[in-house]
Amino acid sequence: MSYNNVTHLTARIKPQQQKVELEVAMDTMSPNYCRSKGEQIALNVDGTSSEDSNTYSTKKMDKQTFSSIQATTNTCRYAAAVFRKGELHLTPLQGILQMRPSFTYLDKADSKHREREAANEAGDSSQDEAEEDVKQITVRFSRPESEQARQRRIQSYEFLQKKQAEEPWVHLHYNGINDGRSEHERQYLYCQAMDTTENTELVKTPSEYLSMLMPPVAEEKVVKTMGPSNVLSMAQLRTLPLGDQVKTLMKNVKVMPFANLMGLLASGTDSTAVLRCIQQVALLVQGNWVVKSDVLYPKNTCSSHSGVPAEVLCRGRDFVLWRFTQERTLVRKEVAAIIKLPPEDVKDFLEQMSAPRLNRGWEFLLPTDHDFNRKHPDVAQRQQMLWLGIQSKLEKVFNFSKEDFMPKKDARIEPVHVSGEQRLKAAKDSARQKHTTMQKELDAHRLNASSLPEASSADYTPMQVKQEPMSDSEEPMDTSLTNGSNGYPNSTSPVTDPHNGHGVSNAPTPELQLFVRNTFLKHYVLCLSELKRLFNLHLASLSTGHSVYGHVTDRKLQDTILLSRCKQILVPFPPQSSATTEEQKVFGLWESGETFDKHRQVLFEIFMKNYRVRRNVIQSRLTQELGDAVTKTDLDRLLKECCTSLGGMWYLKGTVHS
Repeated sequence: MSYNNVTHLTARIKPQQQKVELEVAMDTMSPNYCRSKGEQIALNVDGTSSEDSNTYSTKKMDKQTFSSIQATTNTCRYAAAVFRKGELHLTPLQGILQMRPSFTYLDKADSKHREREAANEAGDSSQDEAEEDVKQITVRFSRPESEQARQRRIQSYEFLQKKQAEEPWVHLHYNGINDGRSEHERQYLYCQAMDTTENTELVKTPSEYLSMLMPPVAEEKVVKTMGPSNVLSMAQLRTLPLGDQVKTLMKNVKVMPFANLMGLLASGTDSTAVLRCIQQVALLVQGNWVVKSDVLYPKNTCSSHSGVPAEVLCRGRDFVLWRFTQERTLVRKEVAAIIKLPPEDVKDFLEQMSAPRLNRGWEFLLPTDHDFNRKHPDVAQRQQMLWLGIQSKLEKVFNFSKEDFMPKKDARIEPVHVSGEQRLKAAKDSARQKHTTMQKELDAHRLNASSLPEASSADYTPMQVKQEPMSDSEEPMDTSLTNGSNGYPNSTSPVTDPHNGHGVSNAPTPELQLFVRNTFLKHYVLCLSELKRLFNLHLASLSTGHSVYGHVTDRKLQDTILLSRCKQILVPFPPQSSATTEEQKVFGLWESGETFDKHRQVLFEIFMKNYRVRRNVIQSRLTQELGDAVTKTDLDRLLKECCTSLGGMWYLKGTVHS
């Protein structure tokens, strides 16, 4: 693409930095211009508002900015030469610039996107991230800055960026290559005093003159690029001893699997030597290596947030590390209540090794590396012994015991840091245990009945337990107690379910309908697998038998959902979706008796056409169906009740794993 005939809109320069920017118009009528893409870029950058400060006033990308970079930092060897009538006129150069397209508008689009995400997520943050009204204020007095700290600050990237931003732009008027002003300026490339006696004839030989123009390589002065002093390239890193390489990598990455660490080191590095080095600077947490606290916080240093000494920071961070050896997720408030450090430091600890999860707290950053524990059992055992020693020290410092963090057996509500897989496993174990106890009681009852006199035993009908086989596809949600010689109450004929082939009634019990109704009034949208998980948890919390629910199958549960004023949302999942069959069966509360039902019905109809949508699409559809009375509060409530956000898009709850 040639820029010879483009329209130049503006030009500006920062003389001290030798930085130039040119703004040129784009031909939006060209057949090579994608109008829809240009409008989308303008919408991402400026939003829907019409302001004078907008980057693209025409609502489409109609201009492009070119920004300069220095082609070289040392221009003493270069000159601009003009040859005319046997004369070579040389002009020294102070700078050589190369113009390249600037993409700063993408930064503006990203900031707009983050603002929209923050607005969408307003009120949706987890209890872990909720800030208290009363905050502790720490007063600190700044200490005199040392010369070493001053040098580090001056060489930092933030300082250089700030210095560059301080120089004001000087606006210029652009003249084309054929303009009269450009022709006038080009005349200055020729020597103006050709007839004066100051000009002396060149008496150098051709080789001497060439040496003057092109000095030998040995005489070149190497100009080092300016950059932070604490940044090393991979080539520089591999010149260090192995121990320093491992320490530098762990200090920067903080959490890393052993396989990734070996991949960053030079090929052929002995893994045994790396294992010896890594144990000196890192600790094993869930099969992954996390840098030690004293490496990040050396002695005689303090927190950059609160000024807390390094010794106190190390104890608090070691407690967070130890908790992650016990479980996958932590709650920030619980951690802060024990280690009693400022919230900024606690959040800093958690951000180093975990990521926030909605309504679940902070989850460890990497999955458990079982392969490392299997390949290096001696290292894993040694690290386990080390953690036992650290635990005993932490118990004395923070005055707690390991049992304080164990889940209570009689708890009706699961702790927030227990994962869904752990809850489901606990429910299965509890159901099996209760079934075994019930079976033993019934066997004892039969034994007593068999010892009765013949006249009495003839009138006695033994109780039987009808147990469905357990499988991965369908869990036996209940064990039904039945009476009579045919196994059914009152000797009545059962209603056979053609789908499961068992002679049990498929009509839902009132108790099951009440559970399903109350569950959807609380969650509004559920997939079949999630409802089964909640039902299993409910059964596990019951202290008595489950006979009030009858024999519950997938078919019976779905029929109960449809009888509870709910509808199946036929979400069009993509063919490559990883969702299981049960996860693709999504149900929503269609009628609850309140006026807000209309909002949910419109939302469900939107998701019947696409499995993910944008917020503005939902807002415009609600306004179209329900009028201008739809407020931002209504939209926020609707999204909070029924949807979850991921990557700027909204999904129905349960249809995406964030």
